[in-house]
Amino acid sequence: MTAAASRNSVDSEAHRALRLEPLYRIRFTYPESWMVGLEGGWEQHLYLAEGRCEGTISGRFRGANFPRRRGASGPFRPDFRAVIATDDAATIMFECHGYGRAYPPGRRQIVGAVLHLSDAEQYRRLNDVVCVCVGEVRAPADPEQQEPDLVLDVAELVWEPIAD
Repeated sequence: MTAAASRNSVDSEAHRALRLEPLYRIRFTYPESWMVGLEGGWEQHLYLAEGRCEGTISGRFRGANFPRRRGASGPFRPDFRAVIATDDAATIMFECHGYGRAYPPGRRQIVGAVLHLSDAEQYRRLNDVVCVCVGEVRAPADPEQQEPDLVLDVAELVWEPIAD
């Protein structure tokens, strides 16, 4: 077996060892925001988020993102804290860190890690779960809308024994 074939076999086994379970989708906007310029072309932003989650967890989503960005059209590093007020009257704290890519225009990509905290019995299991997200910062479909539309899909990274 060649080194490349061996590497592909290992890569293929590693992909089978990781499992994701979809949890919910968040759709939100930033109705208010602020920005200050920093040295070297960097920017510090603060965005207030409002939206909704749908899926295994459904409810109102509100929070704040404090990302640092490399210039007006560069990549950004989300630092998101939020709350999900669920439709079944529970509270779930939400934390997300990751990377926002500056491309493609009109649908910039987001990847990240998400953590949750809740004291509600039905969501307490999420307190020691690591989740991942993928998303997009979308140009608004409505030309009158000032802020972008953001969409995040959140999935649980499921622990499974590592095959020898």
